[in-house]
Amino acid sequence: MKNRITRITAALAAAALLAGCGSISSKDGGYYTTEAAAQESYNYDSAAGGTDSSLMPANVAEAATDETAQKIIYNASLSMESTDFDAARETLMAAVEANDAWMESTSVYGTEKDHDRSADYTVRVPVDNYRAFLAAVGEAGSVRNVSENAENITSSYIDVQARLTALEAQRTRLNELADQAETTADLLEIESQLSDVQYQLENYTRQLRNMDQQVSYSTVDIYLEEVATLTPTGVTFPERIADAFGGGWDAFVGFVQGLVIALVYLWPVVLIAVVVVFILRKVWKKRPKKEKLPKPAQTPPPAEYPVKPSDEPKPKY
Repeated sequence: MKNRITRITAALAAAALLAGCGSISSKDGGYYTTEAAAQESYNYDSAAGGTDSSLMPANVAEAATDETAQKIIYNASLSMESTDFDAARETLMAAVEANDAWMESTSVYGTEKDHDRSADYTVRVPVDNYRAFLAAVGEAGSVRNVSENAENITSSYIDVQARLTALEAQRTRLNELADQAETTADLLEIESQLSDVQYQLENYTRQLRNMDQQVSYSTVDIYLEEVATLTPTGVTFPERIADAFGGGWDAFVGFVQGLVIALVYLWPVVLIAVVVVFILRKVWKKRPKKEKLPKPAQTPPPAEYPVKPSDEPKPKY
């Protein structure tokens, strides 16, 4: 009996050792990349359109189908503005539909009445349509900034695959031991090990599926802002002077318009103030004028008389 328990224990230890040989780079059941992510951020000077990826190669769609290809996650973040918010939003929605993408989240702020709307969009785009989607988004408005990120998770992907292979081998071995178990205690011990292995298998399978999803679908964050005038885009000194002149005039017109609108909003206060001033002026005019009293005559100062020196002798000390 003791030999039977010893063999069961040794078999369980060997099965556990198989699972530990898969990889050494996982942490807390998760995965992390061991290769630095490439990042790039750049501005656009064009009024609209022309957005293209500077990180993703043109043949990424063909390379993604190769099992030996690198596992790279491409993400992008765009900031743009438009004077026609509704038209820009329609262009974005058309780009999403045309490239087989889907909207993961949407947030819209502001009101159409105040012309201060803005929106945050998170779009998941198939990796083979990533470049085409960025180009289509560039047609929606004036792109102010584009930031891209390429994260290579090949090492982590291989690590998770190796762990899955080792755990599947361990599960097969434990099932064989369960068929050979002769006592209830042995069977309970094996089932406990099987439960733990099954939990780890589901965890790593979920991680692998998530990585496949991240690689297959890029994440593009878009910030759209409604503006009265587009931000100047001149780069040379004369262009900057012209943009500054136009921007100054637009700011002055906007200030005057805002002042007129504020006065229209405050017309009851202005009307009351005018009436109060008018009444005060009428009351002030009706007040009797004070008579001016004659100034009192000034009397001449008394004449100064010379002081005679005293004839008394001064005391001697």
